[in-house]
Amino acid sequence: MKIVIQSINFHPELTGIGKYAGEMARWLTSKGHEVRVITAPPYYPKWKISPGYKKYFWSSEVWCGVKVYRCPVWVPLKPNGLTRIFHLASFSLSSLPIMLWQIFWRSNIIFTIEPPLFAAPAALVASRISGARSILHIQDFEVDAAFDLGLLKGVRLKKLVLGIEKFILRRFDLVCTISGRMVERVISKGLVAENIFLFPNWVDARTEFKTSHQDYVIKATPEFSYRKHLNLPPDGVIAMYSGNMGAKQGLEILGQVARKFQYADENLPLVHFVFCGDGIGREKLIEQCKGLNFVHFLDLQPAENLACFLAMADIHLLPQRADASDLVMPSKLTGMMASARPILASAHNGTELANVVQCCGLVVPPENPQSFYDALLSLISDKDLRNRLGVSGFKYAINNLDRDRILLSFESKLKTIIS
Repeated sequence: MKIVIQSINFHPELTGIGKYAGEMARWLTSKGHEVRVITAPPYYPKWKISPGYKKYFWSSEVWCGVKVYRCPVWVPLKPNGLTRIFHLASFSLSSLPIMLWQIFWRSNIIFTIEPPLFAAPAALVASRISGARSILHIQDFEVDAAFDLGLLKGVRLKKLVLGIEKFILRRFDLVCTISGRMVERVISKGLVAENIFLFPNWVDARTEFKTSHQDYVIKATPEFSYRKHLNLPPDGVIAMYSGNMGAKQGLEILGQVARKFQYADENLPLVHFVFCGDGIGREKLIEQCKGLNFVHFLDLQPAENLACFLAMADIHLLPQRADASDLVMPSKLTGMMASARPILASAHNGTELANVVQCCGLVVPPENPQSFYDALLSLISDKDLRNRLGVSGFKYAINNLDRDRILLSFESKLKTIIS
């Protein structure tokens, strides 16, 4: 098949949409498909164009057999709701001529990732003229988020914008998204279930984490030890957050909880916090943890070291804000589960995130530092509990989030819709 992927985020970005878009393109190419990608220069999560990439001009490259077109994009210095809209719109405009140019390539599939929904009309036009099948993959409902955050207001405006969104969604041959609740949301927007496909984020648990046995990650000693590299005590307990440090993650609770350990019981195991990532919330978290010598900050680690790095943790921390949508399914969750380590998450009961994490960790109410601290203490004090929950998470990752299984199912779906 000849496949065009339109995604504002792509390799070499290490987190979020860029990570999965890159892995998908490389996997499809390895299966013999011709893949072209229309994207922006890497900028996420630092919100700054990476060195070596053009800011104001178009460029192209070949990566792992994938033809990649880089389109200029405006990146705000201080991203907020309004500037993000202009940011997404800038990519939609700059990618328009490259998308229309693909008409002459006569692809079989045009695969567009939302956000931005602004780019969807160009994909629809290109697919109709070239005869390609069109697919919209929703990683985030940006229209719903705009109203939830108050960027767009008014009953009439909401009715109009949702009507436009519905019109666009129904023009695609297939709409896919990453969670069961998000599938339900797509159906609520007027699409029939037959035109919706569940396409979750994945993890390469068997090869990247080097095991087909659920106990291996817990028992094995990695060839490279991050504990030794960072001079962390081998008998200490490491609580880790790794991922984007944005405004919506609710990271302030991590600083509040870490500070409580200044006065923790001396009989507890020695605890160290490792906060890894970048984003607009990092500086505030550093300021919160000032003077705490058991808190360590790291930049995002290379993708090839991900398994080894995540296995350093004894407990993974996954905070969420109280106003986070029930639809949210953090992309970092897949690696946490595959590392066979327990997860401590903040989420409302009954949400999809809470339902998933309950099989492999503990869930507490959002933005409640005392509950988060108490749950963390219970995990720190009970190694057997940590092991049981970690193994349960690894089993879930193998059975439900395995990369090859998910992408083979997706490839089969692509063949079906073009046949």
